[in-house]
Amino acid sequence: MDIATLTLVHAVLMERGIRRAAKVTGRPPASVSAALKRMEAAIAVPLVRREGGNLVPTLEAQRRLADLAAACAAIADLLTVANQTHETVPAISIGTLERFLAITRNGSIRAAAQQIGVGQPQLTRQIADLEKSLGYTLLTRSAAGVACTANGLAAMPLAETLSDIWARLSRASADRFRRTAATWRLGSVMPLGPESEIARMLATLTARWHRARPRQPLFLSSTTADELIAGLKSRRFDAVLLDVAEFPSEFEGRLVSQGPLALAGQPEMFANGRTLADVLLSNPIAVPSLRSGLRQQATRFLENTLSEAERQRLTITEVDSIPVIINLVLNHGYLSVLPQSSLSRIRNAPAMIRLDQSYAQSLSLVWPKNALSRQLGVAMLEMMRPDESADEEAESLSANITPSS
Repeated sequence: MDIATLTLVHAVLMERGIRRAAKVTGRPPASVSAALKRMEAAIAVPLVRREGGNLVPTLEAQRRLADLAAACAAIADLLTVANQTHETVPAISIGTLERFLAITRNGSIRAAAQQIGVGQPQLTRQIADLEKSLGYTLLTRSAAGVACTANGLAAMPLAETLSDIWARLSRASADRFRRTAATWRLGSVMPLGPESEIARMLATLTARWHRARPRQPLFLSSTTADELIAGLKSRRFDAVLLDVAEFPSEFEGRLVSQGPLALAGQPEMFANGRTLADVLLSNPIAVPSLRSGLRQQATRFLENTLSEAERQRLTITEVDSIPVIINLVLNHGYLSVLPQSSLSRIRNAPAMIRLDQSYAQSLSLVWPKNALSRQLGVAMLEMMRPDESADEEAESLSANITPSS
């Protein structure tokens, strides 16, 4: 890790955007983006998530902000020890600073090189490059060994601070790696609630996985479809459960299930033979964001049901929380398009109009294209399968739902 990367990542987290951080630091956006990816790879955790036009720090990033701020302060002091000016922060590695500290502790470059396990000429060259990057001399050489200059003495505690900060950051990642090395990580779209099909499948999978592989933990995490695909690409997840039938061709996967969708609302909304268009135009509609497969189905339903002029009159509220959407439907006079079987299991379920069979919630299990991931995916699919009694319950719950015309 290098000090330029630390300052760029801190700027991204504070400015909440690549371009804004680039403007503040005077670096090209591509360099800022590369620094963020480099840092995430080094500590093995995502640091930002996209929210509208902003990059919002993750909880993991927020835990590291204090250390990153302290690192930036130490870097600023390190670069101004000799009243030097730098247009941009040089890419000095933490490892090089630690080698400078090793020399000061050993009193000679030769002894430090032997301790570190590198050649003396290589270490000498690294210190010369470090001094050139800083703009001041750190060490004086003599037959008796080396000694710190006044600037070198001032730089020592700053180098130690940066070394300690990076040790904390990397140690947390190393601990996490040791805990998760044997863990399979499954990402999933967010369940509607404990009664939902997704929640049932994930609970079944978790229980069966624990019985079959007690020494190989399964970690579950829920987010939107777009975030899941990004996590699969970055190897944050080993497999993902998406609410779409189609997925990027760079991955493999299988359709797990398909279930009908329903337009849900309070009973009086559907009274007196009102048309679907009248119902939709007379009530606010709550939907997830466009990052979800469920929203894509809802949008297609609205486009096929209403004219463009009618769609302009809709009152649509985006909420990326299905339990909140259900609460809006049950208690606040909203409509929504939701999986019919999951709604049926809710106590005091809302009124529903089942949509045409072309509108469905599709659940697909997706994994990277390699033999191990395929083996993992097939094992998960087998463990997700419901027993016959669960199927019969689902059929009985959906028997009396009114189909749409």
